[in-house]
Amino acid sequence: MSERFTRFFASRWGIILAGATIGLLGPLLQKWGNPANMGICVACFERDIAGALGLHRAAAVQYIRPEIIGMVLGSTAAALLFREFKARTGSAPIVRFMLGFFAMIGALAFLGCPWRANLRLAGGDLNAITGLLGLAAGIAGGVLFLKSGYTLGRSSKTYPVVGWILPGIMLALLLLLIFRPQFSQGGPIFFSQSGPGSLAAPLLISLGAGLLIGFLAQRTRFCTMGAVRDVILMRDFHLLSGVAALLVVAFITNLALGQFKLGFEAQPVAHSSHLWNFLGMALSGLAFALAGGCPGRQLFLSGEGDGDSAVFVIGMVVGAGFAHNFSLAGKPDALAEGVLTVGGLTNAGMAAVIIGLAVCVLLGLAMREQKA
Repeated sequence: MSERFTRFFASRWGIILAGATIGLLGPLLQKWGNPANMGICVACFERDIAGALGLHRAAAVQYIRPEIIGMVLGSTAAALLFREFKARTGSAPIVRFMLGFFAMIGALAFLGCPWRANLRLAGGDLNAITGLLGLAAGIAGGVLFLKSGYTLGRSSKTYPVVGWILPGIMLALLLLLIFRPQFSQGGPIFFSQSGPGSLAAPLLISLGAGLLIGFLAQRTRFCTMGAVRDVILMRDFHLLSGVAALLVVAFITNLALGQFKLGFEAQPVAHSSHLWNFLGMALSGLAFALAGGCPGRQLFLSGEGDGDSAVFVIGMVVGAGFAHNFSLAGKPDALAEGVLTVGGLTNAGMAAVIIGLAVCVLLGLAMREQKA
């Protein structure tokens, strides 16, 4: 029976099922209470967790998102059930931390991860197009480095406890979410009273959605970055079929729920500064390619015992804290009395994206195997 399931999940229909599930649950979670066009966003939700822990003090984006917890624990459950939980580490962890850090800087410049870019487009937000083009450009740049010998080296087997650290952190976050302790007056744990962080589907529904996605994605190796990389490197469309299923199912679901709004202006938690949408996601795409996976894939790998992916995840959370503490994140467009104010990045945010691109290019050039 397990072999039959393994073959199915490895097939084209398996990856389509994973993508369609994400495409269905994203709009449904929005309907059930999550922010508009943000039913699921790994970057945004990790940013909210950083805020809840007090790593930044942007009051509008502070909440321990159960979806992230569920994704890691769902992956852990799948890895244990199919005997794929393997504790491993040692593949340039500090570099992975920096890649996670700058991946988050780029994602918050755009205001979303690759999943949210597709969900935004499926909801009618045409600003997502420039973000997706930037993502593809960044991944293409990463592929060039891969072809020239770039590598982070091999990870190696390590003590089992190492593989359990991030799943353990997720269990601790779940307890903090359930019991909501107050560690000091005016201190964490923080929960937004307004803004995107205050909008959330019921806990059990969000957690269940995350568990299901984590389980399916671990089995199918769902990865948005990998989808583009495989098309460029090998003309392999297997993973891309899952991303296409996400986009199509999300589009149909948004239409059915009355959540589709076509246009560029005044889209929810988005800005129409097209250059920085493109460059922000180009930075993220390059960082994802150099790290070997999109933010969702990094969560799923960490759930199956990969300590290096766990370091990337922690780098993203820390990056979120820096992005908001130093005003590096994008500011959404605002519509008041019929007048549109275009958002975008501060000068500091623009500089951070450029610095991030330079750092990633430097890493791509420096970490290449020398041919004998």
